[in-house]
Amino acid sequence: MTQNLIEKSKACLWLPFTQMKDYEKDPLILESGDGIKVRDIDGKEYYDGFSSVWLNVHGHRKKELDEAIKKQLEKIAHSTLLGMTNVPATELAEKLIDISPEGLKRVFYSDSGATAMEIALKMAFQYWANKGKPEKQKFVSMLNGYHGDTIGAVSVGAIELFHRVYGPLMFKGFKAPVPYVYRSESGDPDVCREECLNELEQVLAKRHKEIAALSIESMVQGASGMIVMPEGFLSGVRKLCTKYDVLMIVDEVATGFGRTGKMFACEHEGVQPDIMAVGKGITGGYLPIAATLTTEAVYREFYDDYQNMKTFFHGHSYTGNQLGCAVALENLRLFESEKIVDQVAQKAVELKSILEELQKLRHVGEIRQLGFMCGIELVESKETKEPFPAEKRVGYEVSLKMRELGMLTRPLGDTIVFMPPLVSTVEDLEAMATIIKEAIHEVTHALA
Repeated sequence: MTQNLIEKSKACLWLPFTQMKDYEKDPLILESGDGIKVRDIDGKEYYDGFSSVWLNVHGHRKKELDEAIKKQLEKIAHSTLLGMTNVPATELAEKLIDISPEGLKRVFYSDSGATAMEIALKMAFQYWANKGKPEKQKFVSMLNGYHGDTIGAVSVGAIELFHRVYGPLMFKGFKAPVPYVYRSESGDPDVCREECLNELEQVLAKRHKEIAALSIESMVQGASGMIVMPEGFLSGVRKLCTKYDVLMIVDEVATGFGRTGKMFACEHEGVQPDIMAVGKGITGGYLPIAATLTTEAVYREFYDDYQNMKTFFHGHSYTGNQLGCAVALENLRLFESEKIVDQVAQKAVELKSILEELQKLRHVGEIRQLGFMCGIELVESKETKEPFPAEKRVGYEVSLKMRELGMLTRPLGDTIVFMPPLVSTVEDLEAMATIIKEAIHEVTHALA
């Protein structure tokens, strides 16, 4: 049966962000999970070291979340949100507004982080058209940014590896840098921050009359290698958006719901976005729900008599799905009852100490961390920061070794991602860090 399933997977599936030639060499099929571990079809267990792509909160098979879905199934699985609503979608919207940065008062549902961002872009574009300023059509996005894989989200992304092939499909905008202190000329976070803010202000000063919005990941650029912004950068961006009358779209898809030690990462600097996209952890890693939250001021520019054609003509078949909203509500109740955000903030301090052991490894260049978002950048030379040749695929080889040792993750180039479920204990974190250390040592030692 095991071999049969593997052959079926090779014959039928096309996996996301996966070169299928690689998959055929090293196939993996998961069958079950319990707590912070998952199990493959051969019965081998693995730590879920990247929270099943950054979204698991309470572990797998959390009783309360399972029961929330079962309870909702006894009522209804799905009905449309076009022109009507439902009970859990309404209750969840109120709860999301309650826990979000002050000023965000409206919730528009979708089904993934990319669609939440796509909605944010369309809202910002139409906002200015409805407001009588149709010339404000362009977007500022950040270099090395990533917001998902739909065309709008790709257009405001800027990771060459992921996005270059789609260039002819993308709409054009403006780019501005985010501080990457480790790779900067000065290596000084304050200098790097001010240089990047100055470049951004030059763009806004010159082009603000044609710019609708700026999009930015909150505090950490995830897909580019867990690049943590220096203190004051995100709040500096907020000030510039306000100064030049540009909407600020904050992408909290990966950073939201406790991942960084705050409910939303922008809380680290008291930033209040005009539009905020959320997803991933919203259902505790159970079902595909996402949301785009806006201020009342944005919402009001769409509120009018129908014949004036200011309606936001956007929607998805499963928008506000009852099963997803019901489990999201229970997820947020667990956040409160189990004090998840406080736990992450406390354990993140111990995690920092645990990860410091990895810094002693010969080929660990920098460890970047905010809460339970961690990136371990591997380099050929620690002294010069020279990266490994791309063809050696060191990060990928380390991830395969980690799998062999009993832990799953996905690297970002030669940056090892460590984003464990938020309920991981200190003992769990130590055990996973030991696997990371051993895998890095074995792979890089063989290359030396």
